Amino acid sequence: MRRYQVFYLIFFITLAAILSFTLLTDFSPVVSCDKWKYTATSFKEKYYANPVDLVVQPWRGQHHVYGTFIIPNIYKNDGFFTLTLPGNKTYCGQLLNVSGFVIPGVYPKPENRIIRGYLNTRVAMLLIIQGHINDLKQPENWKLGYFESKKIKKYR
Repeated sequence: MRRYQVFYLIFFITLAAILSFTLLTDFSPVVSCDKWKYTATSFKEKYYANPVDLVVQPWRGQHHVYGTFIIPNIYKNDGFFTLTLPGNKTYCGQLLNVSGFVIPGVYPKPENRIIRGYLNTRVAMLLIIQGHINDLKQPENWKLGYFESKKIKKYR
């Protein structure tokens, strides 16, 4: 009698793990790459920045997979960053302006601002399971597009 209970317990735990993995991998990402905030014709030149600092520690919980970007104050950004992995698979993440915070090891000039790009923890865990942890830690795979905003003339 006891043997069957252990067998059923292991069977149902395995079944639950398979179903959970299937459901988690079917979710769409939080930030979609198709919804471009700005098009190529809306500005003259577009520049790209790579992160100066990367943190890839999704096992610590939410908000522990991010890149820290520095861009000039007079520039606007795309509203998201892109993570491009080998094989041209692209993921997008949300941005947060953290210029008012002290970030250890990051000392921007006064005319620059600090922006953090957060990758969804669920997406990061899936990429790590697929063996892309070293790709996540490469700054050249992370890009933030920015461009010069139109200057507003002040009239006196």
